[in-house]
Formats: sequence, structure tokens, C-alpha cells
Amino acid sequence: MTVALFTLGGTIAMAGSTQGVVSRLTGADLTAAVPGLDAVPLDVHDVDAVPSAALTYPQLLALVEAAGAAVAGGATGAVVTQGTDTLEETAYLADLVWPHEAPLVFTGAMRNPTLAGPDGPANLLAAARVAAAPAARDLGVLVAFHDEIHAARFIRKTHSTSTATFASPDAGPLGHVIEGEVRVLTRPPRHAPLPPVDADRLAGTRVALHTVTLDDDPALLDRLATGLDGLVVAGFGVGHVPPAFAPVLGELAARMPVVLTSRTGAGSVLRDTYGAVGSERDLRHRGLLPGGLLHPYRAKVLLRLLLAGGAGRAEVAAAFTRYG
Repeated sequence: MTVALFTLGGTIAMAGSTQGVVSRLTGADLTAAVPGLDAVPLDVHDVDAVPSAALTYPQLLALVEAAGAAVAGGATGAVVTQGTDTLEETAYLADLVWPHEAPLVFTGAMRNPTLAGPDGPANLLAAARVAAAPAARDLGVLVAFHDEIHAARFIRKTHSTSTATFASPDAGPLGHVIEGEVRVLTRPPRHAPLPPVDADRLAGTRVALHTVTLDDDPALLDRLATGLDGLVVAGFGVGHVPPAFAPVLGELAARMPVVLTSRTGAGSVLRDTYGAVGSERDLRHRGLLPGGLLHPYRAKVLLRLLLAGGAGRAEVAAAFTRYG
């Protein structure tokens, strides 16, 4: 029942210094600080001790490959510890390519070990228990935090400092860890993983995100779109933009995939309810692709992987219909 543990940096691995807290703790340090963790045999792999803001797609794909090799070699599941700044994106990226029934569980901390009541040890223990639990199999990539179990495809970081920061606004948690027992309450169907992506092609694939704001300037889009392969737009509400944006976005959609999402953080963009210039219906008729329930950060991850994998417009549209 060995669980493979892959440690990155982030708050969970930080120690004090004269210049603030920095990533210093190894996997051995982390596991030694967790009462009860010895009940789950761990195979510890220290990877890149960097803040999550410094992580890249190639690093994450290499980590997923290493975790996959561990479960193919007999590990019951795998755990990744990292910073929480980008965890909702890294976990979703992993979920898009994770083909195994064994769980891959991401976790971290909001309170570093130099503070009273650090949450890292409890989160690591919960993640290890989830990774070892038969009930967590075939759920894809998960996030274990605050004794809640979330699907990577639904998770959001909702607060900058709260230890209960991670939530799934559209779906709720899949389950909980209660008195050490992993309780899975709901099992959403999994999507088939995306095909492998060539690292060189991924490095050359450029996708941007523009969040629309009040009285925004559409000229910014022309400057932003230079050299892009794809664009994600985070619109108001159910997928609306200022009227002046509509023709500019239509022109861009004729050149590249442009995905329409909502900046609200929960709920879906609509398709056919509103008809004014700049509404979701108008933008769809101009060639924008509805992102459905995908929030902008996840949509950007999905679009970049699709384009790096050589997907054409029809394949991109079909994928967003399926994943959104």
C-alpha cells in the first residue's frame, strides 16, 4: 500500500530566514512532522523546491509522468505537495492527462510551519489517506485540503489567506476525510485523457487570457493578440463584453480559437439567452467558442494543451463542449 510522495516548494515546505519564509523543507522533513502518517508507507521524491508561481507546464507534465511511473510500478496512489498560488491550474493540467485509476492527489498549506497552527501536516495526512483509499480510485486528479476531497476539474482557490480557501463552487466537494476515514459521497464521470503533448511544441504554443473590465479598451486586444495561437476571454456575468469589443473579438476568432468564459468564478456562460451586441449569442455567432462551466484559468490550460497537441478549430470546439 505504498503511496508515492512528490514534494515541490510552497508554503507547506517553508522555513524561516532573515528575509522571510523560503522553501527549505524536504520530503523527509515534511513527513516527520505529521503524527499518524507512518500508517501510510511513503516513497518520497523531492522534486523542485520552488514557489508554485515559478512552475511551468513542462515541469508539471514531467511530474505527472513520474507519478504515473510510480503507480505503474505498484504504488497505490500518488501525492503532490506544492504552493497553493497555482494549485487549481496545476491540478487541472494533471487531470487532463492522467490516465490511471490510481488517485493523484494535490495538497499544500496556507499557514507555514513557522506560524501557530500550520495546516500543512493535516493536509498532507489527508492527502496520503486519500491516495491510499480504494474509494478514491477512478476519480482522476484530486485536491485534499481542510479534510475535504475535491475534483481538480471543479476546484477554485477562493481566498488569499484562509485555510479553507479551496472550494468547488459548481459541484461541492466529492467527499471528506472523517476520523481518518476517506468518505467519497459522489463520483462524477471521468473524461478520457488528452493525448501526449510534445514538449517543444508546447513551449511554442502561446495562449493569452484577457479579463474584461468596466469601460475596457478593445485596442488592448489587438496588442495582446500579436503572435498568439489562442485567446481566452473572461467576460462579464454569463459571457458579455462591451459592444465595442464584439467586432474586434470576431476578427480575432477568424484567425485563432477564442474561448468565451465568465469572470465570476462560478456558473456557466450561456449560449442563446441574450441577443444584444456583445452578448453571448452575438459573440457565438461571431465565432467565439463557449467555455461552459470552465473558469478562465482552466480554459487557458485546456486550450493551450489542445493547440499544442495539434487540435484544429473543430476539435477545440468539441473539446470545450465536452469539458465545459
